[in-house]
Amino acid sequence: MKRDSKLSLALHILGHMGAAPDQVVQSETLAAFHATHAVVVRRTLGRLRAAGLVSSARGHAGGWRLALDPARISVADVYRALGERLDGAPGAGLQNPATCAVERALHGAWDDAVALAEAALLDRLSGISIAELSGSMACGLAAMHQHGSP
Repeated sequence: MKRDSKLSLALHILGHMGAAPDQVVQSETLAAFHATHAVVVRRTLGRLRAAGLVSSARGHAGGWRLALDPARISVADVYRALGERLDGAPGAGLQNPATCAVERALHGAWDDAVALAEAALLDRLSGISIAELSGSMACGLAAMHQHGSP
């Protein structure tokens, strides 16, 4: 998983949204928090909507809001909803599995290690909520509305 990924964007946005969980926020406003385009925000949040983590409404007063209490949304939930995976496998899978027993053994050992690492990562991320991220942010939506900008 790259450090600057869909997960990074989603957590940044959800952290801001968690500071004012009942507020509807437009994609353009959310995009400004991460210095990206609103279309990127809509694509990312669309995946979170499919997982039931956020909801959206169209129209002039439309936008995005959390579908659940931010204390009930874990970082692991977001990770799974976005289909994130740990990177770093040596050669992305076997091109021809019958080619070499050493290559098969290497990939089997590597895949096992990555699966264990990802399980440990998800276990840890399950204990971190969007509410916790929002609570540690000094620049949430409430502060934005007080000062007039992201």
